[in-house]
Amino acid sequence: MRMILAVAAVLYSASAFAQADKPPMVGDKPLVQVKPKGTKAGAKEAAAKPAAAPKGKPQSIAARLQACLELDDGTKDRLNCYDAIIPPTPKPKPAKAKGYADCKFFKEEDERLACFNGFAESIPKLPKT
Repeated sequence: MRMILAVAAVLYSASAFAQADKPPMVGDKPLVQVKPKGTKAGAKEAAAKPAAAPKGKPQSIAARLQACLELDDGTKDRLNCYDAIIPPTPKPKPAKAKGYADCKFFKEEDERLACFNGFAESIPKLPKT
């Protein structure tokens, strides 16, 4: 009986010590929990996205479209890169594209890729800052 009470006292005190008022700290900063990326498909999509902009200055759409040109031409990865910037919303009979934003209306992936390539290649190269 004493042994059971001793074990209960040790377990109860350990659970009391485990409950802290403050979150765990690493140096002066609170510990951050990282969420998992998800499935393999999510990892492929993340890899297909263009490089992230520096935190202080967001990239323009033109710069992000030009970053997609670095991927192999005619591949699904390049189309996924474009689609990450401008998500597709296909229409049954889209009109001729007048700008890069109109490329999202094409249902066929080859047509959409060709449309984005045409506009992304015609954008003047932006200076790297």
